[in-house]
Amino acid sequence: MKKLTTIVALAFALTACKEEPKTEVQSNSKEEMATAQSHDNWSKNATIYEVNVRQYSPEGTLNAFTQDLQRVKDMGVKIVWLMPIHPIGKLNRKGGMGSYYSIQNYKAVNPKFGTLEDFKTLVQKAHELDMKVILDWVANHTSFDNVWTENHLDYYNLDSLGNLQMPEGTDWSDVADLDYDNPELRAAMIDAMKFWVEEAGIDGYRCDVAGFVPVDFWEAARDSLEALRSDIFMLAEWEDPKHHEKAFEMSYAWEFMHVMNEVAKGEKTIDAFDEYLAKQDTLFPESAYRMMFTTNHDENSWNGTVMDRYGEEGHKTYAVLAYTLPGMPLLYSGQEAEMNSALAFFEKDTIEWGDYSLQDFYTKLLELNRDNEALWNGEFGGKVQRISTNADDQVYAFTREKGDDAVVVVLNFSDQAVNVEFGTLPEGNFEPLLDEVEYNALKSGVELSPFAYHVFHTP
Repeated sequence: MKKLTTIVALAFALTACKEEPKTEVQSNSKEEMATAQSHDNWSKNATIYEVNVRQYSPEGTLNAFTQDLQRVKDMGVKIVWLMPIHPIGKLNRKGGMGSYYSIQNYKAVNPKFGTLEDFKTLVQKAHELDMKVILDWVANHTSFDNVWTENHLDYYNLDSLGNLQMPEGTDWSDVADLDYDNPELRAAMIDAMKFWVEEAGIDGYRCDVAGFVPVDFWEAARDSLEALRSDIFMLAEWEDPKHHEKAFEMSYAWEFMHVMNEVAKGEKTIDAFDEYLAKQDTLFPESAYRMMFTTNHDENSWNGTVMDRYGEEGHKTYAVLAYTLPGMPLLYSGQEAEMNSALAFFEKDTIEWGDYSLQDFYTKLLELNRDNEALWNGEFGGKVQRISTNADDQVYAFTREKGDDAVVVVLNFSDQAVNVEFGTLPEGNFEPLLDEVEYNALKSGVELSPFAYHVFHTP
């Protein structure tokens, strides 16, 4: 029987409940960090976009999203991550349409989304646009009516009466727990993962609750996928330094999102940002990619919109912070439309796009991540250096430099205007990114309006 005794991961997204279990992040030694996963060159300045297919369009289809790929590309996105596209279980289904993460067949496409050919067309179009496509993969559990339940009950953790059961310690009553002590289950899961690489040409996976599945399985899966192609990209929905040794390029920066939430609620001060960065330096190798975000499908559906959590004015300030600190920035479907609704998880709830009011805002930030070496991912980017001010309890200012590139970021996390004088500012020719404030204006001090944000960059 598989035991949920994973000692890593600070927090992770849930498929069916609002509360996020947390365990302590395990520390790695410097020697262990030296063995961390290397990266393909294309990923060093990549950005990522999460697609909620059901809610993305009125049709809720793969074809409907394919028509929007050029727009997403033009925003500066490199990686398209699709939430699960598989048929959804009907037995013990939650809500009217069920959870994406209740998988009925790992080798099929949800007919409500389209066909396998539709999916292949999406991947082909993305590749023509020089984009990568990764697929959400749910390895820990299946629906109660998954095709495996007909002839392979030995793939599952069963209760004392021989019945399927939901994952231990959760309230995920619509999914049945898989048994990774069974080598045949492992082989079948890897076979299913290989299917999408071979048949559709996808570029990798975002792996749901990766810490619930043994690390050695992910490493074996990676070996099998790399036998098909060498440039597979793997994202873990978890925070475990060991995941970066072999199995995964990138992991969720869940802890940082929670830190931002706590600062926004007044439960922590902005000193927590520095504490987080120092902690990450001791836990993760420099080469580890961390995914930075202010929202995603779980956070939006269960904990509220970015406006709910960061405020009507503050949500953009926190987005600037998340997109300029070390890590790969994630944009979730609808953020560029300033989406101010928590999308229903188990029902049809179409995003209201309007006039894409924040598309220009996010495009500038994503393009800066793509083009300015100081903001590149992992060891390819620059270190954070704080810039002192007379208002360090309210204003977070820093610079990052790499090669000939640099950025200077100034953020007011107060709901009050602040008169700010800076300590030593970097010398150089800096241009404003998001507004018209000139960099030289900082040298004589400036008044920052509530939740003001300024980003300056080398041309």
